[in-house]
Amino acid sequence: MLHITDNVAIQDWELSESFMRASGPGGQNVNKVSSAVELRFEAATSPSLTVPVKNRLRRLAGRRWTNEGALVIQCDETRSQARNREIARDRLKDLIQAALKPPKRRIATRPTLGSKKRRLKAKKTRGEIKALRGKVDPPS
Repeated sequence: MLHITDNVAIQDWELSESFMRASGPGGQNVNKVSSAVELRFEAATSPSLTVPVKNRLRRLAGRRWTNEGALVIQCDETRSQARNREIARDRLKDLIQAALKPPKRRIATRPTLGSKKRRLKAKKTRGEIKALRGKVDPPS
């Protein structure tokens, strides 16, 4: 079981891990040992998460979200399979914790009178500079 917060925990049956040979550090070990891990979390069918959390998780996951509604996290950073498993689980935990936080509501604000005046003055100055770029009539 993967504990996310006090009230949210992911059951073991929702997670599946597969191991493969990793690229990167390891020397001859790379050719022999399957140290890379692919952690798959069936997020769409998870009873642990609410629908709004699942939607935020889908947006945060980006291309790690599959068409079947699973979240796939890969890790091949270290030579150790156990350490790669820990890193992948930590990444999943961080992603779910970020999705659990509801987004802040935007408070609509209006520009101040001073900022409006500064903007219009800058536009007027810029327009005058551009007007001076025109062709000059030769004196008659």
